[in-house]
Amino acid sequence: MRWYGKLLGFIAGALLFRPNPLFGAVVGLLIGHAFDSDWFRLNRENPYRELGLTSEATDAEVDLAYRRLMSQYHPDKVVGAAPELRQQAERRSRQLNAAYDRIKTLRKR
Repeated sequence: MRWYGKLLGFIAGALLFRPNPLFGAVVGLLIGHAFDSDWFRLNRENPYRELGLTSEATDAEVDLAYRRLMSQYHPDKVVGAAPELRQQAERRSRQLNAAYDRIKTLRKR
């Protein structure tokens, strides 16, 4: 869990609101928490959407969807295909790996 946004927000808020440093510290702490929780990342890709799932999917469903899609888009499956298709398969497999890793990281929290 990240904490440095909260700490920096707390200190900055207390310093910026000198007439009432407690109010500033609380406001800074809340803003720091928002940054630590990634509330301001609006264009982040949804890793569940990459795998064709919703966030309510079980671990078994995530694993099954990942394996199914990787068996379809794995670069070794298109060894003799045109270079464009190989590049597309490599790009898609990177996206699937990143989405699967992100889901596993989120579920460990």
